[in-house]
Amino acid sequence: MTAAAVWTAAGSLVLTALVGAPASSAARLPGAAAELRGAVVAAAWARAAGIDFGACPEARELPRTMECGTVQVPLDYAHPDGKRIRLVVSRVRATHKDPRNSKRRVPGQGALVFNPGGPGADGTSFPLMGLLPEWKRVASAYDLVGYAPRGVGRSAPLSCQDPKDFFELRAPRAAPTHPSRAYKEQRVAEAKAYAGGCARRAGESLRHYNSLNNARDLDVLRAALGEDRLTFVGASYGTYLGALYATLFPTHVRRMVFDAAVNPAPDRIWYRANLDQSAAFEARWADFREWTARHDDVYALGRTAGQVQRSYERARERLAAEPAGGSVGPGQLQGLFLTAGYYDDYWPGSAKALSAYLKGDPKPLVALAAPHREGAAAGENGSAVYTAVECNDASWPTDFAVWDRDNTRLARVAPFETWSNVWANLPCAYWPAPRQRPLDVRTGPGELPATLILAAERDAAAPYAGALELRGRLAGSALVTERGAGTHGIAGGPNACVNAHLDAYLLQGRLPRPQAVCAPRAEPRPHGPTFQETRVRQLREALQRATGRTDAHR
Repeated sequence: MTAAAVWTAAGSLVLTALVGAPASSAARLPGAAAELRGAVVAAAWARAAGIDFGACPEARELPRTMECGTVQVPLDYAHPDGKRIRLVVSRVRATHKDPRNSKRRVPGQGALVFNPGGPGADGTSFPLMGLLPEWKRVASAYDLVGYAPRGVGRSAPLSCQDPKDFFELRAPRAAPTHPSRAYKEQRVAEAKAYAGGCARRAGESLRHYNSLNNARDLDVLRAALGEDRLTFVGASYGTYLGALYATLFPTHVRRMVFDAAVNPAPDRIWYRANLDQSAAFEARWADFREWTARHDDVYALGRTAGQVQRSYERARERLAAEPAGGSVGPGQLQGLFLTAGYYDDYWPGSAKALSAYLKGDPKPLVALAAPHREGAAAGENGSAVYTAVECNDASWPTDFAVWDRDNTRLARVAPFETWSNVWANLPCAYWPAPRQRPLDVRTGPGELPATLILAAERDAAAPYAGALELRGRLAGSALVTERGAGTHGIAGGPNACVNAHLDAYLLQGRLPRPQAVCAPRAEPRPHGPTFQETRVRQLREALQRATGRTDAHR
């Protein structure tokens, strides 16, 4: 359709859509009525226009079944007829073949949209997950849809500084657990400069990169896909996005999965959420050290968690004196083990790299921890979107003395991640754009279809209290807990119990009892491939078959 035809065809849809627009969420968010009306109008236009799917960029690297297109959304929902931006969307159509019996055809269930979190993560590669065994049953029934949220990748990309500067400022980097006054002053100056760079580069548009607009964009995407109701899987921050959507558009929800649920309570968005996260990472860091100590015969880093800690501190001291490979300092070391705090599949490789470094071989550590210049642009973009969304979403303390007081106190008991988390979020203290008021996420009985929450009990990036809070706020939801596990995001992982609940819900709409429990996944082994390594190999092999290439590993 041409633009003129779309606007004309949309006219008859707008009045109908406005009649059914939910009003309860607007009452909880004063001043949001104009944005709600704008979202309804934009969704009507998008439904009339649809998405013109075609070949994806770099299609030679992708299977022919992967399609890409764009959907237009208003930059400002209060003025839907003003500036619009394009979001990149990807899709792989449902196979309609039962993976257990290829001769049996399964009924289609429409589109399943995925958001990987962040904020700032790009979800356009998600449809490729259908090539993996854990997702094949879902891929048989659903069109798998990924997208790049506003600001991310090629979706009206946001930038706060030159990517070259982003790279240079971060390698090598110090990471004191009890920073000096001079170091704090240096990081405050950097935070102010970063916030100013965001304002200069984005201008008046900066204020429109926020979670409420991300939720409105999701409804426009639903309409553009031709879906009356949304089936959605959100991971990490994507669960907060989903919770906002469920509150703003409860009648537009079909099925919704919250994987690694973020605490949606308004008073946790986002300053206190980061304090909670830093405290949780201390426990997760202890999990890693205890596991490493149990395998001292392999890594020789210590037979107790305390001895492993001392090995880590020795490496920090050496790297502070002489960065490995010229780019790995204490900050890069801490970043590597923070990643291990997110995903226990990283435990064997991280422990092996630390062990090799202390024995005089820095190469494995450099390979894992050094920043890669080719990823600087994507890294800068992801950081810019993360910062903009979180800073715009809510009020933050504007006096560094508050940050200093709260985090100095916390660092006494949780030194591993506390100050690094401060530096990542400190630009919000000096943010130049207006702040949103967090929406009170909440649905009453019968307002929302039953939803599914998945959580690992020792997840540090999304502490378990958040899953309990979300379950209490979304009436009729069910929570599946992976006991004793801490990997961030458990859908489609190695736990068959979790995956069975996920499949039952997405394929049949069947929920477990309100609070179900799965035994933990097996701990990683020092020898042999991790689940992640196995999954990467499976995906490479599947891509080779799908594209007819023999060099999909490049």
